[in-house]
Amino acid sequence: MQNNLKWAVLGCGVIANEMAQALEKMGKHLYAVGNRTYEKAAVFAKTYHVEKVYEDFHEMFHDPDVDVIYITTPHNTHIEFAREALLNGKHVLCEKSVMLNSRELEEAIALAEQNHVIFAEAMTIWHMPLYKKLWKLLKIGQSENCADSIVQPRDKDEYTQSGIPPLGKVQMIQLNFGSFKEYDMTNRFFNMNLAGGALLDIGVYALSLARSFMESQPKQILSQVKYAPTGADEQAGILLMNENGQMATLALSLHSKQPKRAVISCENGYIEIMEYPRADRAVIVEAESGKIHEITAGATANALQYEMTDMEDAILNGNTAVMRLSDTRDVMEIMTCLRKEWGMKYPAEEW
Repeated sequence: MQNNLKWAVLGCGVIANEMAQALEKMGKHLYAVGNRTYEKAAVFAKTYHVEKVYEDFHEMFHDPDVDVIYITTPHNTHIEFAREALLNGKHVLCEKSVMLNSRELEEAIALAEQNHVIFAEAMTIWHMPLYKKLWKLLKIGQSENCADSIVQPRDKDEYTQSGIPPLGKVQMIQLNFGSFKEYDMTNRFFNMNLAGGALLDIGVYALSLARSFMESQPKQILSQVKYAPTGADEQAGILLMNENGQMATLALSLHSKQPKRAVISCENGYIEIMEYPRADRAVIVEAESGKIHEITAGATANALQYEMTDMEDAILNGNTAVMRLSDTRDVMEIMTCLRKEWGMKYPAEEW
């Protein structure tokens, strides 16, 4: 496969525009675009100098020149489009929530394996440099003889020079994510036919962040949920605990603005992150002295660039671990379990 991968995007919404701009920052151009409405795709193509526009977007899945497809359409369409792309040997990067449920996700993963291509979730948290830096910091701080593959000697040197004492084991994680969406039941955020609701739209970020800082998948799950008139989850409180005794609490709302705030409490201090998932700054506070350390890495504006760079690394160099598919699986399993417990099944959904 050529090093210059040809990207196609399905959909012309906000994420598709950001994706095209990110490719330009990488010194590349989007090869192809497809959309339900051809006219919208044509305007998009003109804006970003896209080489190919499909009159029927299904042609994208069969185009021999397409290497990788970024799916940016609503949640409930992901399995249908991913299935067609994977069966035709295309690598797929799929917007969150990557699927509606674990059954759909496992089908997509199996198809990717059978067709020798990569399927992954476009989850910003997996790819932002800030989180990668914090994960390494915690690994190094937990053991002087850390042999984890993500930790390099230069990382240990940087950690030593930072003056940050070992934080120890992660004990408790607190996450808030609240958006004030127009309270219109035809709005996609509350529309059951478009897989609306807080869990799949914003909860997936909070759960992904929590999972990334926990040693194992949480198996003990408690929750409370408030429904919108449509039956979609409008607000939820979730409590998680894994076999290592690590806990996480999540507060989600589509009808109440909250700061996007994460606090990762460890034995010897805590990490505070504001405005996740696309955060580029964190603060570490030592428990005993109260001393504050600022950690910075990456840039919020480059979020999609990081996602696509990692996807290309996975495709071209076989570095699939950077896509964190096992964490995507764990998060999807939690969301599926929660919705089953709530009895909140989307129209035509099979789980």
